[in-house]
Amino acid sequence: MTTAPTASAPPPAPLTPEPAAKGKATRPGDKIFIGMSRGSGIFLLVVMAAIAAFLTYRAYIAISQNEANFLTAFEWNPQGDPPRFGIAILAYGTVVSSIIAMVIAVPISVGIALFVSHYAPRRLAGPLGYVIDLLAAVPSIVYGLWGALVLVPYLDGMNMWLDQYFGWTYLFDKSGSGPARNLFTVGILLAVMILPVITNVTREVFLQVPKMHEEAALALGATRWEVIRMSVLPFGRSGIISASMLGLGRALGETMAVATVLSPNFLFSGHLLDPGGGTFAQNIAAKFNEANEFGRDALIASGLVLFVMTLLVNGAARLIIARRKEYSGANA
Repeated sequence: MTTAPTASAPPPAPLTPEPAAKGKATRPGDKIFIGMSRGSGIFLLVVMAAIAAFLTYRAYIAISQNEANFLTAFEWNPQGDPPRFGIAILAYGTVVSSIIAMVIAVPISVGIALFVSHYAPRRLAGPLGYVIDLLAAVPSIVYGLWGALVLVPYLDGMNMWLDQYFGWTYLFDKSGSGPARNLFTVGILLAVMILPVITNVTREVFLQVPKMHEEAALALGATRWEVIRMSVLPFGRSGIISASMLGLGRALGETMAVATVLSPNFLFSGHLLDPGGGTFAQNIAAKFNEANEFGRDALIASGLVLFVMTLLVNGAARLIIARRKEYSGANA
């Protein structure tokens, strides 16, 4: 007599806790942390909205009584009768000085970051990193004093040289006289100020490059420069853009250093070596104390424009990073 084999019962499945849905807290600590995170984010949005509302309200009071075109006028006389003021010179000076600073600072910063992270001996890379961190923390007034006492006298001769050999480019045609208190000097000073900021962030990004990428390239016979070109720079592209936008934000809003170096006026000149010009932050710092209530509203209106410019720069940076994310090594 034979008996049919009976199927054995499957072993019971191990009891494992179900994963919590994304964003749904299951424990008290998680609930507290999520609540604090959301509260911090909402608080930041409320603060930003409050700043925007305050600037918009005070700016509307001034602009509604302005007899000149606020965006295109080349004068600043909000306490006149009637009041006339515009931001054309301020916008031009802010943008031009920031562009000069970025053109000078970004390539140098990337070069320094590559040297510290991939070329310098370890005994030298450490102290260099500390020096860069210290330079990023120096107050702007110190840079301003250095610019006024050292940079301006030194650039007098350089301005004459640029005028002599590159005056045909119109930009370096020095039509006026006087010390080098111009937008070109401001751009160089801003480049010195934002250089450690960009270098610091870029260096940290380069240090995060996966070692396997570099070792794989070396194993294929790539040179040190080819490793950097094919592995390090593509991986750090988003970080370089973020660091550059961080430096640009500081250049756009720099106040005391620019006010110390620049000889402000509201005469438009396309010659970078001619004295004069102005920026939003410098104009606010120079005229806020001597202005009456309406004059302060006019300065706040110019500050609103700077606020919008900063938001646009940050938004553009986020857009560029989002579009280039798939090409970076961060997703590898």
